[in-house]
Amino acid sequence: MRDAQGDRRGRRPNRPDPDAGPVEAFADRLWQLKIAAGDPSFAEMCAQGAAASKSSLAAAAQGRTLPSWAVTWEFVRVLAVGRLGQDQAATEREWRTHWTRTKALTDLTALASHHQGVDPPAPEGVAPSSAVSVPSTDLAPSPAESAAPQGSPSPSTSPTARASSEGPGAGDPEPVASGPRAVSRFRPKVLAAAVVACAVVVAGVFLFSGRSPEPSVATPIALDESVFEADVTIPDGTLVGKGESFEKVWRIKNAGKVEWAGRFLMRVNDTLCAAPRKVGVPRTPPGSSVDIRVTVEAPKTAGACKIFWKMVDAEGRLLFPDKRPIFLDVRVS
Repeated sequence: MRDAQGDRRGRRPNRPDPDAGPVEAFADRLWQLKIAAGDPSFAEMCAQGAAASKSSLAAAAQGRTLPSWAVTWEFVRVLAVGRLGQDQAATEREWRTHWTRTKALTDLTALASHHQGVDPPAPEGVAPSSAVSVPSTDLAPSPAESAAPQGSPSPSTSPTARASSEGPGAGDPEPVASGPRAVSRFRPKVLAAAVVACAVVVAGVFLFSGRSPEPSVATPIALDESVFEADVTIPDGTLVGKGESFEKVWRIKNAGKVEWAGRFLMRVNDTLCAAPRKVGVPRTPPGSSVDIRVTVEAPKTAGACKIFWKMVDAEGRLLFPDKRPIFLDVRVS
């Protein structure tokens, strides 16, 4: 409900400060989209097809952590494509670029915090307060790193920089010790600086090439494809009784060239109806169709019940992140 000024009654969520950091700026961009689409509630977004829970959508707009690409796309798709009528492919490309850049900057921050005492140089066009790093697991050598000149001094490892951070006598050259001790004292700083320098190079590749790691989405498998064929039972809009248990069956075709094995349908939103979080997808060879069954229990109160499922692998990673979810839609009376 809205008051005379058009705002919802009750406590209003705090909008993130876009100047506070890359995650906050990304969340503010989501807020701008939400307002442009008429500022629907997160419950309304779920009802209109966002295959994510209300809490996940709300968290995406808070700016505390970067949402996964899957949640981001559901947030954007239902607003930009569903409500504003924007082109789906173009919208996905635009927002994937925004998400990729934010992910790279966020990962840079994590590594900079891990290596305290070493200040990484800021990526070109990024303010020092936003300069951050990628995790060490993302530091595989890249062509850009291989081509980097060797032996150039790092500001954080120069004698002057070391002296200024090590207390009295900062202006004097630091005595050089000989033997293993000198090596052990010097090595941690050199290694930390090298890690951060590599991180900045990798982040530059992510920021300006548009490439990004997708930790929550499985790497696409060549010629892996699914096609929805039918609601075998409980068509959309079916009336069910309060507290009634029923079986929903979908028929899906494996339209690709790889066998489906070890796959599941995972529920991606919360509703009044009770249903398992995951149901198994029977082994399905290419070209075959499969019936997927789930038992659902209606609530003891009247209302609408709409549940969305997406296909995942055994580790819970989305297999078709860009496809619309399959769903159950019933009325409880």
